[in-house]
Amino acid sequence: MKLKDLESWLQGVQGFEEPKVLLEQYQTPPHIAARILHTAQASFGDLEGKIVADLGCGCGMLSLGASLLGAALTVGIDTDSDALEVCKENLVEAEVENVELLEADVTTLSDQHPRLKKFFDTVILNPPFGTKRNPGMDVAFVQTALAVSNGVVYSLHKTSTRSHLIKKAGDWGVKADVLARLRFDLPNTYKFHKKTSVDIDVDLIRFSRSKQW
Repeated sequence: MKLKDLESWLQGVQGFEEPKVLLEQYQTPPHIAARILHTAQASFGDLEGKIVADLGCGCGMLSLGASLLGAALTVGIDTDSDALEVCKENLVEAEVENVELLEADVTTLSDQHPRLKKFFDTVILNPPFGTKRNPGMDVAFVQTALAVSNGVVYSLHKTSTRSHLIKKAGDWGVKADVLARLRFDLPNTYKFHKKTSVDIDVDLIRFSRSKQW
């Protein structure tokens, strides 16, 4: 599938009805979601026929896109039942049947569900950026992603945290490749937002490990 066709399809995904600030809920923009997924499949073949996890899946933008690009099974995982209800509606609307949903705290996922350790071929996520409200949450999400992956992880992070993430990857014995630098249009979502929208520089990072790890 061409990038433009994937992006066009994702435009129809319904977003959060009432986003929750404590969870840093922002819908992944369709153009960014499309680029993450298209890169994963077209450049690396990491989606078609694979078992995929979408951590912090929200309303299912990445889960639905992974399914469209041929994932054998995608499991969308989120702690927010309201977001998962919207995700279910999106799945029904798109007539997608190979996506399953799990309500769970991503940061403790491998402890809650030990059978998921190294279960997934590919993990995709747009984690909380780890702002003052949730310091370190971005790193915690990546650690969980690595724990449940037997292959690769695709994650989106503020460019300003690049050196920190790359250092962390080195500490974990994992390779981190910055595949793209993108502009994330953050809309006016919460009461404390003063501007109509803000563009944030973000990195698409691919974490990978040796087969022996």
